[in-house]
Amino acid sequence: MSMRLAVWGGIWVAGTAAAFLTLDPILATFLAVVGLCLWIVALLARDWDQHSTFEERELARARRRAEQWEKNADARARDKARWEANRQRKAGRSPR
Repeated sequence: MSMRLAVWGGIWVAGTAAAFLTLDPILATFLAVVGLCLWIVALLARDWDQHSTFEERELARARRRAEQWEKNADARARDKARWEANRQRKAGRSPR
């Protein structure tokens, strides 16, 4: 948690305590809940812009797909050989 959020949390606690001491309890509760909600939103949004870009994510996906493609190259080659053998057998048959 950043220092700025900690400071704002301290200000919220002090403001809430002051509100309960000076204001009506219902109004102080409202202010405490609103302040807490705002602080939680700020906490959740602190790293909003520190994510990967679309291009970086797509590049990583392309790398994973390329690795998978290379890993399955021998199975594709076997399947292609079986397919070609099957085509040769079908071509060698006499038509009915």
